[in-house]
Amino acid sequence: MPRRKKDIPWINRYARPLMAGLAAIGAAVTAYLTVIAFTGNTTACPTQGCDIVLSSPYATVFGQPLALFGFLAYLGMVVLAIAPLLVRMPEQKELRAKLMTWTQPLLFIGGTAMMVFSGYLMYLLTAEIQAACLYCIGSALLSTGLFGMALVGQDWPDWSQPFFIGLITVVVVFVGTLGVYANVGQPTTATGADGQPVIEVTTQSGPAEIALAQHLTDTGAIFYGAWWCPHCQDQKQLFGQAAAQLINYVECSQSDGQSQTPECQEAGITGYPTWEINGERLSGAQSLQALAQRSGYEGPTNFQNSL
Repeated sequence: MPRRKKDIPWINRYARPLMAGLAAIGAAVTAYLTVIAFTGNTTACPTQGCDIVLSSPYATVFGQPLALFGFLAYLGMVVLAIAPLLVRMPEQKELRAKLMTWTQPLLFIGGTAMMVFSGYLMYLLTAEIQAACLYCIGSALLSTGLFGMALVGQDWPDWSQPFFIGLITVVVVFVGTLGVYANVGQPTTATGADGQPVIEVTTQSGPAEIALAQHLTDTGAIFYGAWWCPHCQDQKQLFGQAAAQLINYVECSQSDGQSQTPECQEAGITGYPTWEINGERLSGAQSLQALAQRSGYEGPTNFQNSL
């Protein structure tokens, strides 16, 4: 009498497709946030907290948007989850089994690392930044889901294996995260006469840059920014040293790099940089040509600096 084939629990059969689906959603969201970070635009978010969080110093790691690393992490989880499932030929059963074995601990390591890092970010949202970001919260939920599926959705021959793998991963990720954010909030720019950090401009201004800056000031244009904001630094570098001194610039960040000044709170500034020109607000770093057009500038436009 033939032996009855062992039934595979439904959670084990569908864990990898579910993980691939969750990771694909996370990859799509973080890809969108990466584009927003590089372009300097505002997010499509029902709350103001999204742009506050995504423009905070915690949103940049090693000079790159944190969302970019999130996208790569989610993409890696998609690959790990579906790689064995793509091997479907009967003669490739051994290869499929090897891929299942090799990717099993990697999925758990990835899920654990992402959940721990997301947990730390949730702490930053509540304790440091004090703003709610729906994208960040959603990513934390996705990471937790990936961790849960990687833990209970896979057949572990010995449950001590995920315990020790998880413990080591938690320690490494937690220590690494503290190291990455150790200097956040510490002034890395120049210091003004009042002792407050300011954006240091290193480029030179041409006659066109100076004329545009004077025109913007004369017409009441306001540039809201933060000393730690990379896009704000890019914006001032476009004007150059001399022209940047003429702009009506409002510093929105306190010296701790986390809290916002009352003036910017009252103005409802949620992201940096923000321009207010002729009663209209523009979000993100703007080219000098765009500022000239929006402000009705009719002077020389042979600008020597560009984005």
